[in-house]
Amino acid sequence: MDSAPFSCGFAIIIGPPNAGKSTLLNELLDFKLSIVTPKPQTTRKKITGIYHNNQCQIIFLDTPGIMKPQQKLHESMLSIIRDTLKDADVVIALLPFSGKKDLFDREFAEELFTSWLNPAGKPVIAVLNKCDLVTKERQAEAEEIIKKSWNPAAILSVSALKGLNLQQLVDATRPFLPMHQPLYPEDTLSTAPERFFVSEIIREKIFLLYGREVPYSTEVVIDEFKEQHEDDPTRKDLIRCSVIVERETQKQILIGSKGAALKKLGQTARKDIEEMLGRPVFLELFIKVRPDWRKNQNYLKSYGY
Repeated sequence: MDSAPFSCGFAIIIGPPNAGKSTLLNELLDFKLSIVTPKPQTTRKKITGIYHNNQCQIIFLDTPGIMKPQQKLHESMLSIIRDTLKDADVVIALLPFSGKKDLFDREFAEELFTSWLNPAGKPVIAVLNKCDLVTKERQAEAEEIIKKSWNPAAILSVSALKGLNLQQLVDATRPFLPMHQPLYPEDTLSTAPERFFVSEIIREKIFLLYGREVPYSTEVVIDEFKEQHEDDPTRKDLIRCSVIVERETQKQILIGSKGAALKKLGQTARKDIEEMLGRPVFLELFIKVRPDWRKNQNYLKSYGY
């Protein structure tokens, strides 16, 4: 029996786009909290996921991928990471294995440790993700390179997708959490409100259903969220959303021929929203054009960036 005192604290998950940060968070919580798509830069805001066991409570902070900013939206995403780093007790630096000769992206790792992690001065757990793609020997080799190059507080290889070695990650994180009573009740999975997750589900469906630049030019804003089902079971909750795009042509793509594409988006999003909320909803989507919103500070601010 583990007699160590209970610990609780904040662990930021940081890494490049498509490293598997959101998949890792979902697997750790055994619940789909972060949206996941095969496209990079799906996560735009900080997502808080709360992990509980008998010995600890870890408040995981999933962040956007680190990339070179090309517009104001990217700069806002990077400042989210910087601010979140300040709040963290420990950093989980997620570096995906590549199936190539170079075991992982060393150039990115160098940039991550020297420009982001060393100045932050927080303990770092280096986590090599997608270990199912490489042999045990290659894993050991990569871990040795990271140890010699940057000497983090701990190093391990995991597969978020296959759920491999995640308990070891929890065990490695725990010593860095301040001793504390839990900050949240045991049944709390996140601090974000339901309407945030509704907008994220709709964004995920846009990423999955539409190609090219459309998902990146899109933002989802909840205009109305009326809970009426609880008071009157004959009525569904009403959710009205604006889907923001930058150009008229993108609006036409989202709507599709005779509104077919928009109808499909609404249906697939509604199904997941109802599953998440556990109650029926009436979902209305309106497409609005806001030219170059990703470069406009006022728009970004109003959309919560």
